[in-house]
Amino acid sequence: MAVPKSKISKSRRGQRRGHDALKQANYQEDQHTGEFKLRHHVDLKTGMYRGRQVTEPRGDF
Repeated sequence: MAVPKSKISKSRRGQRRGHDALKQANYQEDQHTGEFKLRHHVDLKTGMYRGRQVTEPRGDF
């Protein structure tokens, strides 16, 4: 049976779990529409990416 040799303090346990927090999504305001979108993603409403028309615009969103 696995038994720890010594007690793990609350601070050491917290240091180990320090990277487990959820990251907040990085939204950015679109220059053309003014809506928020994820960075480095195609805007599905307009079909634009980095100032170019990449896909057909879909207005049903």
